[in-house]
Amino acid sequence: MSESPNLTGQGRVASVLRFATELIAWIATPWALAGHSVVLAVFSVVALIGLPTVFATPGDKKQVLVAVPGWGTIALVVLQLVAAVVAAWVVWPVWLAVPVSVLAVLTVLMELPRWRWLWRAGGLVIQ
Repeated sequence: MSESPNLTGQGRVASVLRFATELIAWIATPWALAGHSVVLAVFSVVALIGLPTVFATPGDKKQVLVAVPGWGTIALVVLQLVAAVVAAWVVWPVWLAVPVSVLAVLTVLMELPRWRWLWRAGGLVIQ
């Protein structure tokens, strides 16, 4: 199987946009949940940071702790994007939520080559 665009220069812009969106999700999601439950807010941070750290598709990251098929990695990225956008609209003013939404759309567009690669890597091969 070929190397993921994530590990090449082709994926650099996508990686930067994805990381920016992840940071927003890590900040805005617990902020949005803290008023309902501090435990839920803490759990959201643990899940948003921990899941992609532990689960990855072989060939998409240099180190994989627990291998998942490509669609699993795509799902984790979508989770981060949705969390960032929804939480931004819940806790931040419109003038800040709109750029977060635009960033998420740009991230999806830039992620498409990686997602195509990940989709082809859907039939998980344990190495």
